[in-house]
Amino acid sequence: MYDIPLFDLNYGEEEEKAVVQTLKSRWISTGPKCAELEEKFAKMLNVRYACAVTNCTAALHLACCVLGIKSGDEVICPSLTFAATVNCIRYVGATPVFADICGIDNLCMDAEQIEELITEKTKAIIPMHYAGFPCDMQKIMEIADKRHLFVIEDACHGPLSDYKGKKLGTIGDIGCFSFFSNKNISTGEGGIVVTNHEEIYKKIRLLRSHGMTTMSYQRASGHATAYDIANLGYNYRMDDIRASLGVVQLDKLREDLERRTQIREWYCARLMKRDDIAVPFTDNQEFVSNYIFPVVLKNSNAEKRDTVRNRLHEKGIQTSVHYPAIHRFSVYQEFAGKLPNTEYVTDNEITLPMYAKLQEKDIEYICNAVEECCKLV
Repeated sequence: MYDIPLFDLNYGEEEEKAVVQTLKSRWISTGPKCAELEEKFAKMLNVRYACAVTNCTAALHLACCVLGIKSGDEVICPSLTFAATVNCIRYVGATPVFADICGIDNLCMDAEQIEELITEKTKAIIPMHYAGFPCDMQKIMEIADKRHLFVIEDACHGPLSDYKGKKLGTIGDIGCFSFFSNKNISTGEGGIVVTNHEEIYKKIRLLRSHGMTTMSYQRASGHATAYDIANLGYNYRMDDIRASLGVVQLDKLREDLERRTQIREWYCARLMKRDDIAVPFTDNQEFVSNYIFPVVLKNSNAEKRDTVRNRLHEKGIQTSVHYPAIHRFSVYQEFAGKLPNTEYVTDNEITLPMYAKLQEKDIEYICNAVEECCKLV
């Protein structure tokens, strides 16, 4: 066990009561709580439609499906991301084309590089808003509009993150969010898809549940007595137990994120002074989710980074790496290109603890430990 873990759940009696109430309702599969979560999430993001699903991987897969991405198509995406961002491209038979990140000060996909990667086969762009900080969506949308490409936002890190008057996930054609256990909104497993396009929304809802024209809750409520299978769909439904957790988590979200903003300020006040550490996204002025707190060691290598992490662990501080580069995994090596910034960051990034319960004394202890450990390598 760590004295300071990487993450801690923002759970209390409210979540327990919500689950018990759902169990007592006798409706635990997709039903009224999922509908409540969808309505609440759409309102929070000021987007027209939201559809709850089993996880963000399902959300990304459905996005690719409904936009008609298929074998022979290419999709531009980052390599510095979790595997799901890229797996969804392969699920539909398309080819991932990796764009590099901006650099150690901005770990998002480099929008300036996108245009040179576009070919006649390019069908879509999937920007991933790293740590909840926005990609250059203005540039990305300009390219997409000019080249007639779809944009699927992987906003799993960024609920309520702002970008030029909009929320991340609502700028492209489709936005995908994660409710995994360590995310800002946690239901254990879960996710949600958002869009402002009615036809896209209808297709997502259809494919979410086996392509069925009506679902069990609708039939049980007397809205229908039969159904058709209109398309080859999937079982990507969220259940009401998890949705009840999500409803409570949404009520806590703003306060949680504001607390994370304070924690980031404490970190930055200490670590930005150092010449051997880069703190990404320090030029960002907008409100963001601060899902994680990444730092990048300068003039370093993977061995030095791992030594620092091991010493931090000895001091009771849990850390992580976000992320191993996708193009280095065995299954994706055939798609690898020249990604020098991605490769440097994946070898030298350390994710430090970030959650609302952290106190200023905890951040002081972590930063002292980071400074001490860095001096020894």
